[in-house]
Amino acid sequence: MLNAAPLQVTEGRYFQDVMAQPQALRATHAWLAAPGRWSQVQQFITARDWKRIVLTGMGSSYHTFHPLNLALIEAGHSPVMIETSELIHYGLALCDEHTLVIAASQSGASAETVRLLDLNRRATVLGVTNTAGSALARGAGLALLAQAGPEHSVSCKTYVAGMLALQWLAALFAQRDEQQTLARLAAATELAGQYLQGWPLHVETLAARLRGKRHLFFAGRGSSLSAVGTGALIMKEATRLHTEGMSSAAFRHGPLEMLRPDMWIGVFSGPEPTRALNRRLAADLVANGGHCDEIGVDAVSQPFRLPECDPALQPIIEILPAQMMTLALAALAGREAGHFERASKITATE
Repeated sequence: MLNAAPLQVTEGRYFQDVMAQPQALRATHAWLAAPGRWSQVQQFITARDWKRIVLTGMGSSYHTFHPLNLALIEAGHSPVMIETSELIHYGLALCDEHTLVIAASQSGASAETVRLLDLNRRATVLGVTNTAGSALARGAGLALLAQAGPEHSVSCKTYVAGMLALQWLAALFAQRDEQQTLARLAAATELAGQYLQGWPLHVETLAARLRGKRHLFFAGRGSSLSAVGTGALIMKEATRLHTEGMSSAAFRHGPLEMLRPDMWIGVFSGPEPTRALNRRLAADLVANGGHCDEIGVDAVSQPFRLPECDPALQPIIEILPAQMMTLALAALAGREAGHFERASKITATE
């Protein structure tokens, strides 16, 4: 039998953005480490005894909030995590003078974010964006500025840079030490770089594993829900394949009946409290004939094997295998990953 033709990965602008993630993390860390940054944000978030904290965004910006949401609950707060599209039409009653709104938008100019800034009259807004001078950066009481630089299409370097900023913010809310926090987060650059160095082997291995798959699922729990949601989103954008993301528990409530030969499921082993449950799901799927891979530190397949790291860095590193999948699946289809034909980088219409 003739050998299959070598896999051709188009190293276009999305590919370049994926490979630039270590630099984006390094630059964002340096911005967060600037003298006075910690105390400035600390004074801002402790200015009042907030009745509630609202976490809001769209797409991958929304999904980045899962770790912060859990960190705020652990710190004794009562956060409300809601998509901006729902907040502006059904949740504005949450935005009173006792509310801190933490709004994330990579562009700072998405339609829903601009609308929120126009409608909000009383709540204090802390913005998280990659774009200085954007509507969010200008309209927020204070803005955290990720330093990913311009991004072509599918969210990748803006996602990890924004996540780094939110993990830094989570440490602030938890009243952790500034220098210890910066030291913990600094390792993200090296971890991402080490993983991405192996991209050719990652992509070849994934292409062999995923060939013929038409329906993809990601599942996980806790902070891994960031990678679950964003992984499904970028797969649709970058490869145009049907992909869903849901909690591991939700997967047992129905989708288990959908197992078929052209379906693949990636289960993030995730944080320790629910790791055994996630692994049990993966084992049950395989036992029922499903094509399933665990994504985590003990993964069997090399592209899905993640390095042991600080729990604060895990949500950043978990997205990398999904990005490698976009390159592999697009190459299998003879497409350039991340090349938009219908969508646009900034969603300007509600």
